[in-house]
Amino acid sequence: MSFKIKSKEKENIGVIIVEGEIDMFSSPNLRDKLMPFFNKKIKGIIVDLAGVSFMDSSGIATLVEGLQWSKKNDKAFVLTGLGTNVKNALSLTKLDNVFTIKSDLDDAYNHLC
Repeated sequence: MSFKIKSKEKENIGVIIVEGEIDMFSSPNLRDKLMPFFNKKIKGIIVDLAGVSFMDSSGIATLVEGLQWSKKNDKAFVLTGLGTNVKNALSLTKLDNVFTIKSDLDDAYNHLC
């Protein structure tokens, strides 16, 4: 499956929508999309993973890095749309209790507004 990533700003919130597999080859692209949002005056960042079919340890590491940047820059960091494979990856690493996870984009927006 090909990897696609889009980013946008909506209502003072950064949104990153990811599709495909997040692995050692694609996780640098996710990192590159995340970084600019930490230099902007926004409330937080939502990472929509609804279209992600697989995520390896490098993808998890990128999300952890995003969470660290968000805490350093006093911004919220919310994951949404987790499919079974992504949920399992976060659960196995015990990170499902570390991240703020919402069911869908609307739920994530409501959490940040």
